[in-house]
Amino acid sequence: MRRKDRAITEDEAIEILIKGEHGILSMCTPENEGYGIPLNYVLDNHQIYFHCAATGSKLDYLRTNNKVSFCVVGNTTIIPSDFGTLYESTIVSGITSEVDGNEKRDALIKIIEKYSVDFIKEGNEYIDKLYDRVCVIKLSIQSITGKAKRQ
Repeated sequence: MRRKDRAITEDEAIEILIKGEHGILSMCTPENEGYGIPLNYVLDNHQIYFHCAATGSKLDYLRTNNKVSFCVVGNTTIIPSDFGTLYESTIVSGITSEVDGNEKRDALIKIIEKYSVDFIKEGNEYIDKLYDRVCVIKLSIQSITGKAKRQ
């Protein structure tokens, strides 16, 4: 990190992950081209979980190379008169793997609890209906850094 004065603690970086609504998953295609995709996620027990269709480019790329980066941007405010921005962000590097069984179901429930807290019953029914058509990916965090400019 070039601007060490803007580094935040790991606890602050984790808090940005907890509060974040979406992040950008960056990976590499088999042709060594960068590929980034926005997605919803949940942080649970120092692991990041997200879901996807059981087929598709994202899953193909992760199966070919499971080393990824994940970025979440928290609060931002543009300061036009300073030609700058107040911001906070977290970048995670890690390894992805597909999960199944109880871990898959638990991750899907956590995603429902995060994004649809008022619809837990309906969310569980939705999980049951689509369980076999969805894949859940776990991102095991190997490193986490955060950066902020807050005034």
